[in-house]
Amino acid sequence: MGIFGALTTSVGGLRAESYALENISGNIANSQTTAFKRIDTSFLDLIPQTALTAQLAGGVTAQSRSTNSVQGDVQSAQVATFMAINGNGFFAVQKPGSFSDGSPVFDGVDRYTRRGDFQLNKNGYLVNGAGYYLEGVPIDPTTGNPSGSSPQVLKFQNDFLPAQETTKVDYRANLASYPLTTKHDTSVPGSELLSPASFSSGHNPVVLGTPAAPYTDTTTSGTAQSNKATPSVAITGNTLLSGASGTDSIGANFSAGPPADTITVNGQTITFVASGAVGNNQVNVGDDIATLLGKIDALSGATAGGYSSSVSGGAITLHSGLQNDLTVASSNTTAWAALGFTGNMTATRGGGGTVGTGQVIGNDSSTFIDETVSGGAVTTYDVSGAPVNLQFRWGKVDSVTLGAGHTDTWNLFYQVNPNATGTQVAWQNVNTNFTFSASGQMSPAIASVTLTNAVVNGVSLGSPVVNFGTGGLTQFADANGNVQVNQIQQDGFPAGQLQSVSVSTNGRIVGNYSNGRNLDLAEISVATFNGTNFLKRVDGGAFEQTDESGAALFGKSGTIVGSSLESSNTDIADEFTKLIVTQQAYSANTKVITTSNSMVQDLLNVMR
Repeated sequence: MGIFGALTTSVGGLRAESYALENISGNIANSQTTAFKRIDTSFLDLIPQTALTAQLAGGVTAQSRSTNSVQGDVQSAQVATFMAINGNGFFAVQKPGSFSDGSPVFDGVDRYTRRGDFQLNKNGYLVNGAGYYLEGVPIDPTTGNPSGSSPQVLKFQNDFLPAQETTKVDYRANLASYPLTTKHDTSVPGSELLSPASFSSGHNPVVLGTPAAPYTDTTTSGTAQSNKATPSVAITGNTLLSGASGTDSIGANFSAGPPADTITVNGQTITFVASGAVGNNQVNVGDDIATLLGKIDALSGATAGGYSSSVSGGAITLHSGLQNDLTVASSNTTAWAALGFTGNMTATRGGGGTVGTGQVIGNDSSTFIDETVSGGAVTTYDVSGAPVNLQFRWGKVDSVTLGAGHTDTWNLFYQVNPNATGTQVAWQNVNTNFTFSASGQMSPAIASVTLTNAVVNGVSLGSPVVNFGTGGLTQFADANGNVQVNQIQQDGFPAGQLQSVSVSTNGRIVGNYSNGRNLDLAEISVATFNGTNFLKRVDGGAFEQTDESGAALFGKSGTIVGSSLESSNTDIADEFTKLIVTQQAYSANTKVITTSNSMVQDLLNVMR
């Protein structure tokens, strides 16, 4: 080839270095282009076929080398719809072939890009800065799963999200083993329980069909007292109701008056007289405590049931008996206190009532509130999306502390009508007995209850299900005596209009509605290729598949990062270094041309 071959080779070298310079200039120009992938240059030697001893260095050509698989830095952005792919993959996009009445008409060709600066346009499409429209798979609003597998151009209109009726309420709570109701009295067993006898005749609020409980006797005790003897000792049944200092009499005397002291038992009066007391409504001031207790029992009806009030350790214990609740008070508060009592002494019988109706009427609302504890409230929605305040209350109806045959049992109620009066239903029992073992766990476990045909304040809620799950209800001791509600959440919502969209960490487009709901609208389609660096580059940072790249594969990509953008993978410092090397190589090739030219001139001079 000789001198002219050297000239030709040097020209090829200039061409190759010019090609490299063009790639470098393009990389530098796009160093700030979102997700731009730089183009490197590969040099290939061209060796002519010659004998082994006549081999030449050969010429050179330049080819582009893609860096599609080299990721740029991921940086946060302020726009909620911006996104970046951390790892492998490309966003699937399309570009309109034309527009009709302001709406895009797509050419149907899928393209792929790492440029994630997508924003909603006026028509509801997500379009990036290069004009490509994002593709994805719509989400089925019922199941929350993608409705299909083929990506399509995504469009989000400002439509209303239809209202959803409440169908379930997730409920988790701990019921205090001893509820501090308004009527509780720690000295009276069972006083913390919901008492059917307290409610109007024929309106027992416990579970529907529950047989009426038999009445049980209840006791109430005073504080221990001492007599006036020297030395003073605890009072007994023989202690007199009045007497001088140093005698076995109570600390303060009852008097025959005038006016005479009285003791009232369930509205009936026992009057103190000097002597000659007749019947159960009179007692001599000189009688002993046992005599007085006998008359109290006779008037209350306790004697008829075989119960007798007594004195033990200086403390008097009164019995309600089975016939009536007991209320006892005295006009002489000082002498009454000497018996160990202050104010009205009450003992409410256990049991009673009628067959369970499972409802609380308006007339019994205050009684019901006094004997139950709040179970929390949640705003639910009817079929039209109207809000309905659903309130719960818990009433303990049995306690293991009452002895054999008793278990810790609760009833759950929800409010039907906050303004109920007379016989209108105010609260509805869910008609399920919740029983608990000594360990505080439900036994048997109840996973859920259905509020069948629930109507609250005149609004129908259908039949929502209250889910407790496994271990969702417990009964452990609580110093506050309340129901500690740990979760109360429902699935309904009112209608709402789409306000904005954003990108979640699981690669989904999330719609933010005016009703506060955030719903997955679509799953972003991310494609990968077996031959990533063999994709064909087109304008706007997009690529098209080729035979060498293989078809797009979905489902095995990197992760999508919302509110972020991928930077160009161009390194300015590296490009400047390559620029210097390319410039030197170009200059060297020109030196070869100059030298070849000089040699040709020398050859021509030989001919002269």
